[in-house]
Amino acid sequence: MATILLLSGPNLNLLGEREPEYYGTTTLDELVGLTRETAAKLGHDVEHVHSNHEGDLVDAIHDARGRCAAIICNAAAFSHYAYALTDALAMFDGVKIEVHLSNPSAREGWRHQSVIAPVVNGSITGLKADGYRLAVEAVATLLEELA
Repeated sequence: MATILLLSGPNLNLLGEREPEYYGTTTLDELVGLTRETAAKLGHDVEHVHSNHEGDLVDAIHDARGRCAAIICNAAAFSHYAYALTDALAMFDGVKIEVHLSNPSAREGWRHQSVIAPVVNGSITGLKADGYRLAVEAVATLLEELA
């Protein structure tokens, strides 16, 4: 059994009521539950950290080093400018998957580039809640390949 850290960035605590046309109606608690359920079926455990503060997410990544096998990260708006998250993720040796509920490339121009994309194994965007299930499945597959 491997531990997967699920990171949730700013404003994701408002999911379910915030811009459902982009993010759907699933709440953050429901996404965490879906992630944990999917991981359990695949023999893994999930820890979740949400913060609206970049430093808290950096601290969570640092704490995961040597303890967690993978990180699934929805850094939300931090994805587009938070180089401290990029640096922290780059120092994490495990599997890393970026996930977004909406498709940033189909939205405002400032959302088109992810600064964390270059340091993760892959990105899943635009599939709403299904993206979280797929991210867990991708982590499980990559962990099996590395074993």
